[in-house]
Amino acid sequence: MQKIKQYVIGAVRCVDPVLFICVTALCLISIVTVWGAVDNFGQSKLKMQVAMFLVGSVATVVVASIDFRMFAEKLRIPMMAASILLLIITLIWGRSGVTMVTGNKSWLKLPIVNIMIQPSEFVKFVLVCSFAKHLHDLQGKINHPKSILMLMLHAGSVVALILLSGDLGVALVYLAILAIMLFCAGLHPGYFAGAAGLLALFSPYLWEKLEPYQQRRIIVGFNPELDPLGKGYQPLLSRQAIANGGFFGKGVTGGHYYEILDASHTDFIFATVCEKFGFLGGLAVLILFMVIVVRIFSIARVAMYSDCGGLICVGVGAMFVTQILENIGMNLAMLPVVGITLPFLSCGGSSMLATFLMMGLVHSVYSHSSAVRASVEPELDMDFSLL
Repeated sequence: MQKIKQYVIGAVRCVDPVLFICVTALCLISIVTVWGAVDNFGQSKLKMQVAMFLVGSVATVVVASIDFRMFAEKLRIPMMAASILLLIITLIWGRSGVTMVTGNKSWLKLPIVNIMIQPSEFVKFVLVCSFAKHLHDLQGKINHPKSILMLMLHAGSVVALILLSGDLGVALVYLAILAIMLFCAGLHPGYFAGAAGLLALFSPYLWEKLEPYQQRRIIVGFNPELDPLGKGYQPLLSRQAIANGGFFGKGVTGGHYYEILDASHTDFIFATVCEKFGFLGGLAVLILFMVIVVRIFSIARVAMYSDCGGLICVGVGAMFVTQILENIGMNLAMLPVVGITLPFLSCGGSSMLATFLMMGLVHSVYSHSSAVRASVEPELDMDFSLL
């Protein structure tokens, strides 16, 4: 019993208090928001959000207590193999999360427990770990053409399967994560310029490969006024909900635009928060996200040159930056609606639990990287033999 108690204490001490407090605050804002809109969202959404907060918090502590090198070095090959197999299974037997109108195959129904999961959310964990280790192993020779080819095969095996499933939003998040990790690992800017040139050259061909609904979503996404009663209706309504909140908001149970806004509990949760809590609520959310991102990249900067932990943090930080900018951009009717959730705020079991696991990786780097341990608070000096 004493050993279990010591293990729990040691595991909890692996958690960075700044990140933990900010994440908890965001989750509580989400739970209060869903509770205030329970008549519209339903009790199931509230129960799911509370459950994912509790389960995710425990999962974060568990992952934090495990040395990140276990995932990045010892388990990366079997995890990558399992991830690719899972994405292939999803591609064959997957379905859309709500309807089959879009043709996406990004969700998988687990037969025994009868629940739906989005495998691509959890594969982020695996790809960030394995890609960070791959980049770290290529230190000093990352710009060699052979290295570039191997990195493309590594990342392409996952991104291609996600693109084939039709989930463009998640694929864009993956590409942003990989690009930022490559940049921080020292890839020459010429490669980025070359990739941009190729993208511009093949953009007409790629555009033709998109489904009509995807093309329309992108065009209207940057200018929703082009189709105010069609594809532009939801983002314009989201912007109106944000404006309706004013400075102090309409109250926890107030507001009405969110009630007629599609996905106001997932993709447009930020609009719901702003309508209920106003400019102050939206500002609080943005400040919490800013602290989280800055803290993650601060840990990454310290750990960057000692092991792959720094690049793992870069990957997690890139995920946050990409999803936050895209989600809030589409809530403000400034960017296309591509179905990207807002971390820790949007309802959704897969997205929320996967984000907690990713945060656990950052905590693990915070507590297990020798470089970080030498530069942060003295309380990190603990006995990890029990872990």
